[in-house]
Amino acid sequence: MKRRDFIKVTGLGAAGAATLAAPAIAQSMPEIKWRMPTSWPKSLDTLFGGAEMMCKMVAEATDNKFQIQIFAAGEIVPGLQVLDAVQNGTCEIGHTASYYYFGKDPTFTFGSAVPFGPNMRINQAWYMLGGGRDVLNEFYKGYNVVSLLAGNTGCQMGGWFRKEVNTPDDMKGMKFRIGGFAGRVLQKLGVVPQQLAGGDIYPALEKGTIDAAEWVGPYDDEKLGFYKIAPHYYYPGWWEGGPMLLAFVNLDKWNALPKYYQSVLEQAGHYANNYMMARYDNANPLALKKLLASGTKLHAFSPSIMDACHKAAKELHAEVGATNANFKKVHDSLAKFTSDGYAWFQVAEVGYDIFMARRSQS
Repeated sequence: MKRRDFIKVTGLGAAGAATLAAPAIAQSMPEIKWRMPTSWPKSLDTLFGGAEMMCKMVAEATDNKFQIQIFAAGEIVPGLQVLDAVQNGTCEIGHTASYYYFGKDPTFTFGSAVPFGPNMRINQAWYMLGGGRDVLNEFYKGYNVVSLLAGNTGCQMGGWFRKEVNTPDDMKGMKFRIGGFAGRVLQKLGVVPQQLAGGDIYPALEKGTIDAAEWVGPYDDEKLGFYKIAPHYYYPGWWEGGPMLLAFVNLDKWNALPKYYQSVLEQAGHYANNYMMARYDNANPLALKKLLASGTKLHAFSPSIMDACHKAAKELHAEVGATNANFKKVHDSLAKFTSDGYAWFQVAEVGYDIFMARRSQS
């Protein structure tokens, strides 16, 4: 039978043919609207922009039937309370850094990065293929959330200081904006750690509430203006060799999603992750060159500071692991993946920073 005759016999006109052409799955998808608070100000167009990209991909893949409205830090909840909003059901999903919630349990640090830990490739390989996601989500289940990979900044810088620091003694009593596990490491050296959301750092540095601050790297740091107040820029950020950013999803809302939407959400997170890494790799070297031209003084942490920090990090990991079963379980998973236990604490990820420094001076 000819196609024209088939259409006549079945009574299908143009409208009927169009209905057949539309994917059946699109016709059956429910309309869902979620809200996503983030830990980022809108000015950080790579961190906030990565979360925006995730929401955009979800909408496009579902013909706008699954929409996620994104909010900057402070619009629904403060930047460091994103997990709480998702956990208690105020919002369905949030974009944040796991280690911000270190105060609840030190195990949260593994969802971002551990001091002297893996670079971004090893970190993500562990999360995606080495059992990291499973062991983390088993832990996160106790907080009524599930995690999705949704970003990575790559190796970070060591922060902005009002004055030079050459020995561990130079850091004693220093009020340093640094959060989570790294803050506890530096406490052992006499530093007074302060955990602040991104948008709160500049005012604190300007008023003298803090003496130094670390954030991410040249591109974001320039946007936040730290160089105007603290001219000494240090590397490497030994506490963050490759910090992952996660989307936390309320566990009940996740379980209620159609499987197709779960898959879309996961893949959108992976897209945002790749997008963010590419943006930083493209923007950081040029931003560092611009910072140096404006008078920023670039320094490497001295060997004595690096040695003292490394020793303190190993001590703290051993102390926490001895008393916290969750921490030990996740730590052991990561250590097993890297094959040689604590050997992955022995070298900071400095190659990327050295590359940026050389490129900026060429």
